[in-house]
Amino acid sequence: MITDPTLTRIGEAVQRGHSGDRAGARQVFAEIWAEIGGERGDPLHRCTLAHSMADVQDDVRQELLWDERALAAAGQLTDARMAEAGLTLSVAALSPSLHLNLAECHRKLGDLDRAREHLREAEATIGALGGDEYGQLIRQGLQQIADRLR
Repeated sequence: MITDPTLTRIGEAVQRGHSGDRAGARQVFAEIWAEIGGERGDPLHRCTLAHSMADVQDDVRQELLWDERALAAAGQLTDARMAEAGLTLSVAALSPSLHLNLAECHRKLGDLDRAREHLREAEATIGALGGDEYGQLIRQGLQQIADRLR
């Protein structure tokens, strides 16, 4: 169970985006980003927010920027910090999804070499995923991008 109030607020903004209010979600994410100190904030908050903010972007270059921020923040995360916030995922289990998103951004931008690099990174870390619904979703996404890159 998530015990971190900032993560709870990020989750609420995610739901707002899923309900169709992408602009509203971006606004809430921008407010939280400022509150956490942006690039100087807690890596868990930065990673989660950036990963979510990328999903509500209308411009693929902005999506890429936020996905890159998420990956950079993940590199500073620890499993202990994840557990402290009430998350059961390991840091390693974030990597396939983060690289999947980056691969798709690069593919959309026509940079197929970079897309393939991130696809390889995602595939190299896929073993960190479980066999649950989340793991299956990421594996399906990786297969879809691999198919698109052929």
